[in-house]
Amino acid sequence: MDHYIKPDAVRAALVIIDTQNDFTLPSAPARIAGTAEVVPAIAHVLRRFRQLQRPIFHIVRLYRADGSNADLSRRTLIENGGAIVRPDTKGAEIVDALKPDPAVMLDADTLLTGEAQQLDSNEWVLYKPRWSAFYGTRLEALLKAQNINTLVFAGCNFPNCPRSSIYDASSRDFRLVIATDALSGLYDKGLQELRGIGAALMTAAETGDWLSAP
Repeated sequence: MDHYIKPDAVRAALVIIDTQNDFTLPSAPARIAGTAEVVPAIAHVLRRFRQLQRPIFHIVRLYRADGSNADLSRRTLIENGGAIVRPDTKGAEIVDALKPDPAVMLDADTLLTGEAQQLDSNEWVLYKPRWSAFYGTRLEALLKAQNINTLVFAGCNFPNCPRSSIYDASSRDFRLVIATDALSGLYDKGLQELRGIGAALMTAAETGDWLSAP
């Protein structure tokens, strides 16, 4: 692989997009098909990052009850009572299997101000107001402060938020790894397009092995 885009395991961070109960659980109001099924693969990659004490960023959505911070495409739905990832509800929480401790809850007041919530020594949550994890967030600044040059992506529904986040990461010259079986909604054309922008495609198991390689 070209040295400009070759992933650097020592300087890698994990970015997990929207793995919240309302998008993941089988009975959830806004369930994204296939997301519950990729949670075990996400958990596998998470364990390796935690074991190696590498940075982890959970990126979440939070829709206020009045819809004032929702995307235009979803604002009417929320204004009409669609209770999706509403702050301080169980539906807005990251799925328990991916938390460092199931008892840890999101601090919506902190997140909605744009501040990062720290879950563990190397693990944070950020709220994104739109599709991309970089839009209106401190993610880029936090990554640069930790000398990160490679991002591993996993999470919920590739066509929307992960795709936007991956392309914005590429625009910022981050090297890319896509944990293909840890990302719901991924399709063949998308894989082809990701290769075209220099992303390394690995399964969760391959990602774990790559992280641990000498």
